[in-house]
Amino acid sequence: MKRIILITVVFFALSSCKNGSKTGITETEKQKDSLTAEINQFNNKGVFNGFAVSIVNDKGTLYQQGFGFADIKNKKKYTDSTIQNIASISKTFVGLALLKAQELGKLKLDDPINKYLPFKVVNPNFPKNEITIRHLANHTSSIIDNEFYLTKNYFLKENQDLNGRNLVFDETQVFNPKDSVVSMEIFLSNLLTEKGKWNTNEVYAKNKPGDIYEYSNIGTTLAAFVIEKATGETFDKFTKKHILKPLKMNASGWHFEDIEFANYSKLYENPKTVLPFYGMVSYPDGNFITSINDLSLYLTELIKGYNGNGTILSKESFKEYFRPQLEAKNFLDRNDKNPFSESFNIGVFIGFGYTGYIGHTGGDPGVGSMLFFDPKNNIGRILIINTSFSDKIGNDTFYGIWDKLEKYQTKLMN
Repeated sequence: MKRIILITVVFFALSSCKNGSKTGITETEKQKDSLTAEINQFNNKGVFNGFAVSIVNDKGTLYQQGFGFADIKNKKKYTDSTIQNIASISKTFVGLALLKAQELGKLKLDDPINKYLPFKVVNPNFPKNEITIRHLANHTSSIIDNEFYLTKNYFLKENQDLNGRNLVFDETQVFNPKDSVVSMEIFLSNLLTEKGKWNTNEVYAKNKPGDIYEYSNIGTTLAAFVIEKATGETFDKFTKKHILKPLKMNASGWHFEDIEFANYSKLYENPKTVLPFYGMVSYPDGNFITSINDLSLYLTELIKGYNGNGTILSKESFKEYFRPQLEAKNFLDRNDKNPFSESFNIGVFIGFGYTGYIGHTGGDPGVGSMLFFDPKNNIGRILIINTSFSDKIGNDTFYGIWDKLEKYQTKLMN
C-alpha cells in the first residue's frame, strides 16, 4: 500500500511539473503575442513600410519579428529573414576587426596610421602630431566629413530599373553610376592627402589629433583601410573570416554579391517613394547588410563579450573594446540627453549613452537602425527600418516601437 501511495505522489508531482512547464511556455507566448499586437499598432500607422525588431540576452534571442513590407508595391512581407543595410551600426564591426588584427600581431591601436598607409595623412593645422589608429577608433582623429563624402561615396547597383527613382537624397547624397566609382584607396587619397582633388578646408578640424571627439565616417573607413594594409586582406574578407563565419551570420555581407539579393528589402525615402538600390565606396562605415536574425546573434555575442564570455575575441580584447576611451574634456558638446545616443563616450567604435547603455545608431537613405544593450541586466534591443523619416510622427513612431521592446524585455527574460 505504501508503494502505491508513493508512486501516486510521484505521478502527481511529475504531472504538476509538466503542467507548470506548459503554463510557463504559454505565458511567454502570451507576452510575445501581446508585444506583437502592440507593435502592430505602430505598423498600422503606415509611417514605415517595413521594419524588424529583436530582444536578446547573453543566452540568445528572446523575441524577433518582422513587420510590414519589404516591397510595398508587391506586398512582399518584411520578415526576420529580410536583409538590408544597417548604416552606422556597421562601425561596430570595424572596432572588432581592429582588435582581432591586434590579437594577430598585425597592428597596435596606438600605432600611427602612416605606418600602414600608402599615402600620407596629416592634419595640416598640426603637421607634427601623428594621427593614431586609436584616434580613428574613438573619433578624435581630427578628420571630418566634407561634402565630397556625400556626393562621391554612394553608387547605384547595376541592372536595376531607375525609372522614376530620385538620384539625389535629401539634396546632399548623390547616387552615382557604378562605372564612376573609385576604389576605397583612391577615395581616401582624394579626400585626405594634401593634393587630393576632394580635399577641402573642412576635411581637417582645428583641433589637435587626440583632443576632441568629432564623429567621422571617413575616419572609420580609414581605420578599415589600415586593417587591409596591416593584414594583407580586404576588410570584407577579414571580417567574414573572423566575425561572420564564427557567429554563423550566414545571411550577411558587405556587398550585393555577398548576399541573397532576393531577400533584400527595398528602401524608401518616404512611405510612397522608393529609392534606388545603392552601395558605398566607404562600405565599412555604413553598408553592412544583414537580417534581424543575424544581427541578434551578433548582439548576443557583444553581451557575452562584455561579460568575458565572448567567442570571437579574447577577454582582454573585449575588455579594451568596451573600455570608455574619453573624458569630459574631449567633448565640445557632450550628448547627455538621449539615452540611446552613442555620443556620450566611446570604446573602440562602440558607443555609450549617458545612462550606460552600450551600442550604436545608424541612419542612411531609407535606413534607420538602433542596437543597444544594458550591461546591468545583459539584455538588448534592435530596431531596423526601411523607410527614412525626419518629422515628429516618424520620431515618435520609431521611439514608440523602441519603448515597447523595453516594456516587454524583462517579462520575456523571466
